[in-house]
Amino acid sequence: MGSTCLLHLLRGVVLALLSVCLVQGEDSYKYYTWTVTYGTLSPLGSPQQVILINGQFPGPQLDLVTNDNVVLNLVNKLDEPFLLTWNGIKQRKNSWQDGVSGTNCPVPPNSNYTYKFQAKDQIGTFTYFPSTSLHKAAGGFGGLNVYHRSVIPVPYPYPDGDFTLLIGDWYKTNHKALRETLDSGKSLAFPDGLLINGQAHTTVNGDQGKTYMFRISNVGMSTSINFRIQGHTLKLVEIEGSHIVQNVYDTLDVHVGQSATVLVTLNQPPKDYYIVASTRFSRKIFTATAVLHYSNSNSPASGPLPSPPIHQYHWSVKQARTYRWNLTANAARPNPQGSYHYGKITPTKTIVLSNSASLINGKLRYTVNKVSYVNPDTPLKLADYFNIPGIYSVDSLQSLPSDNTPLSVATSVVPTSLHDFIEVVFQNNENTMQSWHLDGYDFWVVGYGFGEWTPAKRRTYNLVDALTRHTAQVYPKGWTSILVSLDNQGMWNLRSAMWERQYLGQQLYLRVWTSERSLHNEYDIPNNVLLCGKAVGHNNDP
Repeated sequence: MGSTCLLHLLRGVVLALLSVCLVQGEDSYKYYTWTVTYGTLSPLGSPQQVILINGQFPGPQLDLVTNDNVVLNLVNKLDEPFLLTWNGIKQRKNSWQDGVSGTNCPVPPNSNYTYKFQAKDQIGTFTYFPSTSLHKAAGGFGGLNVYHRSVIPVPYPYPDGDFTLLIGDWYKTNHKALRETLDSGKSLAFPDGLLINGQAHTTVNGDQGKTYMFRISNVGMSTSINFRIQGHTLKLVEIEGSHIVQNVYDTLDVHVGQSATVLVTLNQPPKDYYIVASTRFSRKIFTATAVLHYSNSNSPASGPLPSPPIHQYHWSVKQARTYRWNLTANAARPNPQGSYHYGKITPTKTIVLSNSASLINGKLRYTVNKVSYVNPDTPLKLADYFNIPGIYSVDSLQSLPSDNTPLSVATSVVPTSLHDFIEVVFQNNENTMQSWHLDGYDFWVVGYGFGEWTPAKRRTYNLVDALTRHTAQVYPKGWTSILVSLDNQGMWNLRSAMWERQYLGQQLYLRVWTSERSLHNEYDIPNNVLLCGKAVGHNNDP
């Protein structure tokens, strides 16, 4: 009897050790060195200066597995400070690594900074890009894919391969000239074209009868796109880390800053087929094509390009409402997505954010509730940590829009408490599409509508199976509502994903805070943190 008990005990210890080894083995460390330089390329046919990372445009693809730890040394060889942000990576307890001007000092020229972050409890299709000085208009962006751990199943058969497609509008004009235009108080002209993976033409290769994953991201400055593949359907399986009900589409709208993942089966006669992206909701329509090449193809792509949707905003809203959370599927963790019943939680706060284009001191500015954000020379996160006064304001932006509020500029921060559950309504009274992104989180997109939002609109919310994502579109003269569980302490950027609007003030920060200082809530300040502005001279020891 005693030996049997001992045997069971030893077996339990061995299994526990194996489990620890498995977890530690999969929570691996990945090391990178990325050097940022200028280069000359011709994305739209004429030579222009672009930003390269390790000589590549777009930059290197960052392929991770859930819970991988990234140690990435960024070397800046540009003539300006430079900063990368990791679009959609939640940076759990770690807004120190978010890579926006409110959290980080940019890396000075001929200097370096080592990012250290974890793809904690995430899977899906994401991107990275430069967050300051309008560098995004020159390149420096790339794909960031987080694959599932071997012990966590996905709700579809493993594809035979996958392709990352970075699609976005593009300017031939140098980013410094574009920046001067905005600084002078003028809007940018419409872009000059559309690129797929930094090119006007590219080819994707596959075998007949096999199924491939296409990871589609809109990395542009301002323009929604529609995506389609000649003769093939798109089975939508994941959006920005959410496994969703797998509907089949002929075309997909993907708005600025958003990502979507589809499965495509090569089930057509062996030839080449057009992959098509075109701008949406614009008077001037740009189209970019790539080629889907069957390995046994004997003929080039031919025939008319597949058409975009005939209808505009109402068609797009109708499609967006078909995106539903797969409640029984696992995401990055073992528990099903639907085990969190977000619709049964009463929000602690409602914030209604109304965007507008305004003239302030004779110059174009974009505002949120009549306030246009200005970047201080000291990151808000450092000001918070070192108790530096006067850097930002917690009372400049009201939680509800008012016609009586005067136009102003300020460094707007909305104070919230850790573990608040908030409702945010994006009200768009302009005639243009909007796209809003929140760092540090994903959120439930519970409602879209046209006209003015009122509390009565809550009756239309999807409180059962709305998907979670990090970037939500808002249609002209309309509104979008989201619910956010504020379980990630830090200073988090809530911004327009349309980069002219972000640059000229359509953004703010959420300060998610608790007075309890604990590593369970937030990591200490990094020992290699860069100091700038009024933070220079402070001791950065944790």
